[in-house]
Amino acid sequence: MLRPGLQQGVNGQQHHLNACRLQLRAGFESIKADFYKHPSPRRLFKQHCQLVDGLLASIWQHMQMDEHCCLIAVGGYGRGELYPYSDIDLLILLPDTSNDSQALNQKIESLVGQLWDVGLHVGNSVRTLSECMIEAKKDLTVQTNLMESRYLSGDKVLYERFLVEIDNTLATSAIIEKFYNSKLKEQNLRHARFNDTAYNLEPNIKESPGGLRDLHTIEWVYLSMHMAEARRARVKFASNPWAALVALNILTPLEARKIKQHQLTIQTLRIRLHFLSNRREDRLLFDFQNALASELGYVSSTRKRASEQLMQSYYRSAKFISLMNEILLKSLQQRTSKAPIVIQPVNQYFEARNQLLEATHASLLQQRPAAIFEAFLLLQQHPELSGMGSGLLRNLQRVKKAVNRDFRQNSTHKKLFIEILSQPNGVNHALRAMNRYGILGAYIPAFGKIIGQMQHDLFHVYTVDEHILNVLANLRRFAKPELKHEFPLCSKLFATFDAPHILYIAALFHDIAKGRDGDHSTLGMVDAARFCKMHGLPKADCTFVSWLVEAHLKMSSTAQKSDLSDPNVIEQFAQFVQNERRLSALYLLTVADIRGTSPSVWNAWKARLLENLFDATKNALANQAQYVQQAIATRKLEAAAKLKQFGLSQQSYEQIWQTFGEPYLIRHESDEIAWHSRLLTPHLLSAKPIVRARLSPNGDGIQVMIYAKDQHDLFARICNFFDRMRFSIAEAKIYTTDHNYALDTFIVLDEFGKSVSYSDLLKFIEHELTQKLDSNTPLEAPLQGRISRQVKHMPIDTQVNIVEETDQRNHKLDIIANDRPGLLASLARILLLLNIEVHNAKINTLGNRAEDSFIVSSQKGQALTAQNINALKAAILAEI
Repeated sequence: MLRPGLQQGVNGQQHHLNACRLQLRAGFESIKADFYKHPSPRRLFKQHCQLVDGLLASIWQHMQMDEHCCLIAVGGYGRGELYPYSDIDLLILLPDTSNDSQALNQKIESLVGQLWDVGLHVGNSVRTLSECMIEAKKDLTVQTNLMESRYLSGDKVLYERFLVEIDNTLATSAIIEKFYNSKLKEQNLRHARFNDTAYNLEPNIKESPGGLRDLHTIEWVYLSMHMAEARRARVKFASNPWAALVALNILTPLEARKIKQHQLTIQTLRIRLHFLSNRREDRLLFDFQNALASELGYVSSTRKRASEQLMQSYYRSAKFISLMNEILLKSLQQRTSKAPIVIQPVNQYFEARNQLLEATHASLLQQRPAAIFEAFLLLQQHPELSGMGSGLLRNLQRVKKAVNRDFRQNSTHKKLFIEILSQPNGVNHALRAMNRYGILGAYIPAFGKIIGQMQHDLFHVYTVDEHILNVLANLRRFAKPELKHEFPLCSKLFATFDAPHILYIAALFHDIAKGRDGDHSTLGMVDAARFCKMHGLPKADCTFVSWLVEAHLKMSSTAQKSDLSDPNVIEQFAQFVQNERRLSALYLLTVADIRGTSPSVWNAWKARLLENLFDATKNALANQAQYVQQAIATRKLEAAAKLKQFGLSQQSYEQIWQTFGEPYLIRHESDEIAWHSRLLTPHLLSAKPIVRARLSPNGDGIQVMIYAKDQHDLFARICNFFDRMRFSIAEAKIYTTDHNYALDTFIVLDEFGKSVSYSDLLKFIEHELTQKLDSNTPLEAPLQGRISRQVKHMPIDTQVNIVEETDQRNHKLDIIANDRPGLLASLARILLLLNIEVHNAKINTLGNRAEDSFIVSSQKGQALTAQNINALKAAILAEI
């Protein structure tokens, strides 16, 4: 038992902690309520810091901490910018004479523990004065933290010494220049983590480009440069940094007002995000976008959801902050660097100052508007230039409104823009810079309308404008010989394409009509045709670009929704593209487009489909008159050559081909025909199901063959089996032979859409699936799993489309829906219950969006009636 006096002390301490805990909760709720009444970030920061300051000082004093120690607020808390759930950064400063006693260490551990018990989420460091200086010199993060400090409690004299030491240690020109370079490198790495874009659909509003951290970086660089100044001057800067930069003529009053406005927008969003999520959440997740939009008064219209309006407002702020970050950091660097300014003439209008492009006189862009485009062209033609200088960037902002209708109609400007697109290098960088500085959207007004436009289709992870620029960047990658290993066929085709600039124009316009009423491909085609005509492109090029924009989804749709082993499909696609030049251009644009939607959408399966379609169509274009017959004859010869290696007689495999029927040879590749023939020749009339699995010859998952007496529920049972294995079915060929056996071939991928290659897995599939098909047990219900949060908060409308095939016996069923566990098994069950037969299936998953296609008929190959079609649509919509 504790002695009475000691017990009383423990009780008193616990009582104090309970009181602090209650004070923190009540104070936090009061601050939250006040913010929703008076949504001022500055007011919240002040109230929150006062609350936490008081609690920390009270606990420090109540614990009777060593009088020679000091408690200091650092980082964002030291800056006085404490968000609702942000960490509270603390420095416990010890004097150099501290003996580092065990008792002091225990007391500090007890202090930190009590702070957490109260509910204060602290991030703390314990250092002596000398250790602070040593760490600040070698660690950028420590240096940054210590630059923003506030006294909280303890030895104030020690804190004043700390300030003097920090000023003396960090005020040298060498450290200032090193700090600038290190901060710039840190920022570049941080931006790279977010793919160097602010236009993710779920952006991190603190860390991503254009986020709050970009503003902090400006402040830190300025503070580092002015460490030698009086402390009072630096405190004044911290309270209103943008006014201080105006006073130094680094920032204009208008720019300062705009920065404060956009900073306020993002600070408000971050505060509301914390309150909504009840945690330190800095990502504008789909989960919160609708609620945030509602809180901020956005209302959905017929054209845009409330959440889309919210996000466009955020993107505008992020874009402006990114721009000012670039301009101000370049301006500050000129003041930081001790190196002499080296000026080299570029032409009569421009010069290079320390490898940054600047105008020879300040009014150049106003007097000679063509210089706007010439600046971007020069950056392409002079790779030694690292970008535009701060003066040129600022002037560019002042004159961008001059990029108006008259500017667009000027023939010189038109030629310059086409020249920019026609350069062998720097096209991607030029267009990205033009977009970043507001020139591209001004010159192409249709592009300006889709800047920051959301895409709620569950597979695009970027805004429309960012996606378009990603597509163009992917096309440029095909042009680089050092990257030809990534996409050998694309690199080969691009190298021989005679006019790359028309591919870039098609990329710019392929999605430019997103968000408008109507088919964006058709509307984009009209915009592209108008642009080409206005820029004086030859009529043939205008027609080519227009066709490419209108057709940009055709190749992807054909590859992922049609049976590419069917020569009729290839023949129809060949008739659509008409010639090899169109085929090559469409293939290049399609690969670039799919890869530009999301880092996770492209995979080996899609690559193989598109390449197969390209190769087959190229052959069809060369032999259009007799393509189908020639394709069948070629398959027979190739399959026979493979079977000869296994010692099979011609009589045996030709008998099996005859039994399977001629449509079998049309619907299967030569490799599949040889595989089936080798395995099934001895088992043509097998009473038991035969299941065989192998790694797909094309390296895209596992190929599974099922051969069994035809049964009505076969497709549903197979789908259910793979669904329970958590495998994704990418393709299913369902074929019924002339002697009424089912010969089905499936391509399956793992749940992440990747290839699987475990040797024991093949045997497991063969054994377990055979058992499932051989048993007479009732069909199991499809799995019901959790849907993703994207689907939950940003669902798409289910689309069911059923059209008659050209043979007038089968129908094509296309379904677009939110993906979820058990979806395909559920669809297969519906088809089974409605007595609908499946002849072919293409299963395509794009992010959280399912796009599945089936060739179906009624029983015994009869055509679906209108009643069948209506019942099928209703059942699918009810299920999904």
